[in-house]
Amino acid sequence: MNSFFNLERAAEFDTQLTDVIQRLQQSTVQLQSGRGSMGSGVIWNADGLILTNAHVVRGRAIIALIGNRQLEARVIRKDESLDLAALVVNARNLPEATIAPSLNLRVGEMVIAVGNPAGLHNAVNLGIIHTVAPPQSASPWIQADVRLAPGYSGGPLATLAGQVLGINSMIVDGRAFAISTEAIDRFLASQSEQPRLGAMLQPVVLAQGRKPIRGWVITDLTPNSPAAGQLLIGDVVLGINDRPFLQHRDLADWLKLAKPGDRWQVTVLRGDRQLQRNLILDRKTEGREAA
Repeated sequence: MNSFFNLERAAEFDTQLTDVIQRLQQSTVQLQSGRGSMGSGVIWNADGLILTNAHVVRGRAIIALIGNRQLEARVIRKDESLDLAALVVNARNLPEATIAPSLNLRVGEMVIAVGNPAGLHNAVNLGIIHTVAPPQSASPWIQADVRLAPGYSGGPLATLAGQVLGINSMIVDGRAFAISTEAIDRFLASQSEQPRLGAMLQPVVLAQGRKPIRGWVITDLTPNSPAAGQLLIGDVVLGINDRPFLQHRDLADWLKLAKPGDRWQVTVLRGDRQLQRNLILDRKTEGREAA
């Protein structure tokens, strides 16, 4: 009786998983761009918005294969540093993906990756979440033990329920790195909604003790900006919200994930003193400021 019940449960699971994979495949597109470059994309909404990696989009002519249709795709936004690109096709009522936040992921949770490797259409792999970012982390990356290959880039990483958690971007040390839906939301936000500090910054590496410390030295301040009220030219920004910079690009990544109105506690080195300064981000405006 026990054996029969387990077999029955296994068969039910297989059926449900197959159904989920088929839905994910329907919302995953194959992209052809530039000199034979091929990758994947996710139908983000039914009115023709497709999300993919920036490195998948090369050249002007981009063809999206959706079902049995070939559609010309146009790039409307691209961010090389975050490796994201937004495309649109002239089509409606497309099978859009179900999007979910990645904040509640747990190590060991099973995930599904869909892509188009080596010319294959809608290949699938299963794996597990390898690492979960600590609470309050602004990291845009989800790490998973999923076997991927060129062509999976731009495709979805999803739960067993078929909810897309991120877009697969690269393989590092055998692990898949996907860009989280939280980072994608920030990427899709309008330019006017992107936050700023209001400072011109230059990267520096300080030699303090045995371990080098990465920071940003302030070379100029924008009048009436968040930074102008709290920081000084010559200050070295060492971290945000008690997080040091593990790499210089962290600051840009954290700004992409922030929104106007967020409160930041900024750790700065002023002369030989380390200080904490609190400021509220506002909207980015046109100009030369770096952050």
